[in-house]
Amino acid sequence: MLDQRYRWKNKQIREHVAVIDGNISPTMILKNARFLHSTLKKWITGHIWIFNDRIVYAGERLPENLTTCEVVDCSNYLLVPGYIEPHVHPFQLYNPQSFANYAAKTGTTTLINDNLMLILLTNKKKAFSILRELRHSPVSMYWWSRFDSQSELQGEETVISHELVKSWLEHDAILQGGELTSWPKLLDGDDLILHWIQEAKRMRKKIEGHFPGASEKTLAKMMLFGADCDHEAMTGQEVYSRLLQGYMVSLRHSSIRPDLPVLLKEMKELEINQYDQMFLTTDGSTPSFYKKGVLDQLIRMAIESGIPAIDAYHMASYNVARYYNIQHLHGMIATGRVASINFLESESNPTPVSVLSKGQWIKKDGVVFEHDHKVNWPEYGLNQLQMDWELEEEDFQFSMPVGIEMTNDVITKPYSITNDVSYDILPSDYEDNFLMLIDKKGKWRINTLIKGFAQHVQGFASSFSTTGDILLIGKSKSDMLLAFQRMKELGGGIVLVENGNIVHEIPLPVAGIMSSESMEDLILQEEALTKVLKDRGYMYDDPICTLLFLSATHLPYIRVTPVGMYDVMNKTVFFPTIMR
Repeated sequence: MLDQRYRWKNKQIREHVAVIDGNISPTMILKNARFLHSTLKKWITGHIWIFNDRIVYAGERLPENLTTCEVVDCSNYLLVPGYIEPHVHPFQLYNPQSFANYAAKTGTTTLINDNLMLILLTNKKKAFSILRELRHSPVSMYWWSRFDSQSELQGEETVISHELVKSWLEHDAILQGGELTSWPKLLDGDDLILHWIQEAKRMRKKIEGHFPGASEKTLAKMMLFGADCDHEAMTGQEVYSRLLQGYMVSLRHSSIRPDLPVLLKEMKELEINQYDQMFLTTDGSTPSFYKKGVLDQLIRMAIESGIPAIDAYHMASYNVARYYNIQHLHGMIATGRVASINFLESESNPTPVSVLSKGQWIKKDGVVFEHDHKVNWPEYGLNQLQMDWELEEEDFQFSMPVGIEMTNDVITKPYSITNDVSYDILPSDYEDNFLMLIDKKGKWRINTLIKGFAQHVQGFASSFSTTGDILLIGKSKSDMLLAFQRMKELGGGIVLVENGNIVHEIPLPVAGIMSSESMEDLILQEEALTKVLKDRGYMYDDPICTLLFLSATHLPYIRVTPVGMYDVMNKTVFFPTIMR
């Protein structure tokens, strides 16, 4: 299924037409359904015929041929299109399949995914094979094509090459280029990025911005360069500014930016009362954020804020499909669309009691169906980490004059190191911890100190990072070493050690970045990690995002990267990495 270029083969389409003629029975009838018709923008009542994964008819007629048909009486439900999450980072400890399976249970049946980790962790041939394999999932998945690594890599021009970006943009599953975390380079004259934008536009694909705090002047410039949408509005006024410049605005509510209540309140104050140019996103939040659902929790916030229910549902379905030019497949309940439908108890409760995705039951009357399709990640080059090198005593030399201070979960600034740090165990009253970023192949390292992570952490190791390299943090060099060794034994993961004992660990056997566990299990593991870190002084809410963004150069002000300590605002390397 779906290994061909077209969504349905000619033979399948002929069968769909034969269902209308009564020569073939539908596989399912949703009878007496009151459903949201997105073109008419109102609730209508009728019958929905499904053949395998496609809606072949929606209207007042019932089929004559019901020989092999499941008939579902929908009199007690409202039906809405499956929700579409337009901005997914499907590598936040979870993997694309585990997140998709979890999201579908609460009605989010189509995902538009970031391809960054596929670029960094495997080759193009295997990455495209993963995309093809995931098409067999009950959840519909589309992708972006990144134009930069979101960090500073050694030899980045060979990692994200012109040939690679062009191949990704040409792929059928790619709906957009971006997100444009490297937009300052574009403003500074990077014509290669501009060329990629031009190519994406030539292919009728969108460009996703990443413009936090951008002025009206910058927003106008980026629109001229080709940006179509931005998800970084943090106030109602910023929503207004983006709408004024012609952007589609993605309203975000995420684990590090839970902005939606503020946005909705301030939009109302500004009398912004049209929603066709908006949709909703959770922006790749960490696992525990999704305990309350995925897009269903955002739709609920929108309805409770006073947004008309139909507009709220459109912001999670029809608006997204129309924007990405996939409304012939997704985002509405109508003839010809993929049969992804949510069954609701009431208009005000967007969490479905039953979910169809590609014509398959994900959940029926609250009972979840397990599907057999599982990706064999090692087959595509996403193996356990194999590190055949050891840390040496000389690797634990920390003589850097400048450290990194956290001001929240993800923003960091430089500070002058004034304490004596020549100890093997830093004094407990120091706010500082040792910090090392080390190449997963053991070729280089960068050592400094970090303030504000968790003052009483003794040894902490993580293979989860923006670049896939290894982070070590702690007061005690011996506990840091033990955490590193245990992380190696796991084949990748996050490990906390104290006084020679392992306190907590999260195995990440999929390339050292992703878990193979279900989202439900991973949520418990992440919550436990957050608790033990907070018990040891972590002051914020999202340590997983902290780990991710320590190397991410699209946020201010200073980062540890594969080229060294990097000054984001001035685009310079403070101190280069040390070759081992």
